[in-house]
Amino acid sequence: MTLWQGRIQGEPAPELMAFTVSLSVDLRLAEDDLAGCRAHVRGLERSGIIAGEEAKVLLTALDRVAQELEEATFVFRPGDEDVHTAIERRVTEIGGSVGAKLHTGRSRNDQVVTALRLYTKRQLRRVARAVVALQEVLLDRADAAGDTYLPGYTHLQRAQPVLLAHHLLAHGWALARDVDRLRATIVRLDVCPLGAGALAGSSLALDPDGVAADLGFARRFDNSLDAVADRDFVAEALFDLALLGVHLSRLGEEIVLWSTEEFGFLHLDDSWATGSSMLPQKKNPDVAELARGKSGRLIGQLAGFLATLKGLPLAYNRDLQEDKEPLFDAVDQMNLALPAICGLLATVGFDDHRMRAAADSDTSVAVDLAEWLVDRGMPFRDAHALVGGLVRSCIERHVPLAELVEAHPDLGTEALALFEPGVAVARRRTPGGAGPGPVAEQLARFRAVVRENGEALSE
Repeated sequence: MTLWQGRIQGEPAPELMAFTVSLSVDLRLAEDDLAGCRAHVRGLERSGIIAGEEAKVLLTALDRVAQELEEATFVFRPGDEDVHTAIERRVTEIGGSVGAKLHTGRSRNDQVVTALRLYTKRQLRRVARAVVALQEVLLDRADAAGDTYLPGYTHLQRAQPVLLAHHLLAHGWALARDVDRLRATIVRLDVCPLGAGALAGSSLALDPDGVAADLGFARRFDNSLDAVADRDFVAEALFDLALLGVHLSRLGEEIVLWSTEEFGFLHLDDSWATGSSMLPQKKNPDVAELARGKSGRLIGQLAGFLATLKGLPLAYNRDLQEDKEPLFDAVDQMNLALPAICGLLATVGFDDHRMRAAADSDTSVAVDLAEWLVDRGMPFRDAHALVGGLVRSCIERHVPLAELVEAHPDLGTEALALFEPGVAVARRRTPGGAGPGPVAEQLARFRAVVRENGEALSE
């Protein structure tokens, strides 16, 4: 039996069913569909469309379906095109003629997107909480880093020394924007489509405001055509998850680099590393590499879904069935990735000595030398050219930069203090900079942001 048997005669072709069926994908929406069905029944009762006893029969049948699904005793039939069809079919079997009233005033168009909005709202909150947990790990590691410093890089070339805490918090602030985006997407998607019907609403006295409140939505839809056609919230969620994936990829890339013998800035805990099937000496950062690799998958899901949406006329089109697989997979991947990266970061050992040694190279003080000259009245561009020339001579003549600085009439012995270990990073004092003072202030601000997000998402 299909939901359209009055208009379409005979059994659908097996190939049609094989191509259009989505039960294996949307089965995870069962909980949300049941919630939507219950709210719809209560709305029908409030509106006087069904009697109280009929509502009781339907709600009892829905509870039984929920129990069967939970206990894995629910029997799916060949005609169950999707989970929504399966639930309605079973409710009708249990409730008889009253069960056939479940779909009164409702279309699968508004039914399905309601369930998907409930799912997305819940899952994005879960992902956001996991991002906050990762921020807490970064905060703990930044707190514990103390005065450890390392080279900061541009173009993957050593640039200036920065505190390790500053570097870790840079990732933390990017994740803070991810949390902001996820929370904003949740606000925008918090709209209930039930009552929009197939596309134009209903002649029945439905109660969409009451149903929206019953389901915990902030508001109901404003336009029935838009309500059933809108998948902006799926695209936004995919974008949020893709950009979060990009940030995790960047973090993963640095872990991969820093754990190499060439960098040696960190050591992987054995419980968060893998080995080689052939090379006995290997210790591989697979979690970091997968975080990097899966970002491409997330980007592809976003691009593919936007291509699906771009040519659709109003209102509902079956193309929109393709909204779930990319969303479900993106959510699944993020729910796996975030705890794994938390564990990896919480257990890595930072090599303080190796970091400091790399950051204390003579050329890392080049900009400090230029700024030292600026403090004494030299125009910055002239100071830049002077120091750049000394660096070039250092490299070409194989003479230590400090020796050239000491011999230069505009620099001399006084400037040699800049070469002392840790001096360059300690001189960074502008707000938001990499020195001890600004980083201490930054830690306090970041801690407050993480706490606020954690409290907001725990409600």
